[in-house]
Amino acid sequence: MSYVTETLSNLIHQTAFFNLTWGNYLMIAVACVFLFLAIKKGFEPLLLVPIAFGMLLVNIYPDIMARPEDMSNGVGGLLHYFYLLDEWSILPSLIFMGVGAMTDFGPLIANPKSFLLGAAAQLGIYVAYFLAIFMGFNGKAAAAISIIGGADGPTSIFLAGKLGQTALMGPIAVAAYSYMSLVPIIQPPIMKLCTTEKERKIKMDQLRPVSKLEKILFPIVITIVVCLILPTTAPLVGMLMLGNLFRESGVVKQLTETASNALMYIVVILLGTSVGASTSAEAFLNLDTLKIVALGLVAFAFGTFGGVMLGKLMCKLSGGKINPLIGSAGVSAVPMAARVSQKVGAEADPTNFLLMHAMGPNVAGVIGTAVAAGTFMAIFGV
Repeated sequence: MSYVTETLSNLIHQTAFFNLTWGNYLMIAVACVFLFLAIKKGFEPLLLVPIAFGMLLVNIYPDIMARPEDMSNGVGGLLHYFYLLDEWSILPSLIFMGVGAMTDFGPLIANPKSFLLGAAAQLGIYVAYFLAIFMGFNGKAAAAISIIGGADGPTSIFLAGKLGQTALMGPIAVAAYSYMSLVPIIQPPIMKLCTTEKERKIKMDQLRPVSKLEKILFPIVITIVVCLILPTTAPLVGMLMLGNLFRESGVVKQLTETASNALMYIVVILLGTSVGASTSAEAFLNLDTLKIVALGLVAFAFGTFGGVMLGKLMCKLSGGKINPLIGSAGVSAVPMAARVSQKVGAEADPTNFLLMHAMGPNVAGVIGTAVAAGTFMAIFGV
């Protein structure tokens, strides 16, 4: 009888109930909220579902992220090995290749002024950088946090890994992806506050046709120019442009389909679950996390503000031919930020179609965020 009692006691104490803290229960609740937003509300489900589920798993079974040296059998947890691919910058770079294979750079080529709007939307990154230093973070940590302002999760993870800020990678990545999914909620009030109804109603001329030769040369030229100036951007800009060259060359259809579909979604699963699994209660529930979340929101708001304000200036200089709303798409949440520009413009005038015009600053923002990350790496000698 004592054997049966002891066995049952051991089984009961092996359940998670005896090992979880109040912090774990709180993080489980947060994971469930994220799943609700992703599944019920449709907020970036491709990102939030794996992130939230990784968060759920690690707070129920922490050993799923255990390092090999911490385990008696010398074998680490499943998601630890996924997470190493984040730290080694492999998954963020592969995501960029997939984004390049799915993206049409035609609107940016047709309207090169979009580069300026994409650059202006990086204002939030530099504002957040100085604020982070003011709040007590060291230079490398501040740089990693500030990239949240580009609304670019892979770049945030990439830079955090390169600058050795793996301890902050979980909060940074979750904040970046959360704000990416909340673009339709965060951006419109800022856009409306910074523009008049008359400006929001501006209709832009149709973009010129872009030749196949231009589309083929664009990724090659951008890679050469950007990587010569900032070689540290090669893993991101290079992969982005390689994916786009697959798409535009027209001679590697199989590679284009693989990069933009199967490979892209495999990488999203690995990256999302591993990022979510980095948010254990012990690592996530602290003052630094709250600071990162607040700084990310400030960065995102200033990024939107910077793009719209340059859009207003370009509107005046062009005699009212540029709708300032497209400047908000300079944050690199592709293509959601461009869709938000279209939505806000259509609210002012249902016959206004800004989507293709907004895609120019949107894809420019992807390049701009990668350049900002490369600049920080160059500053810190990485």
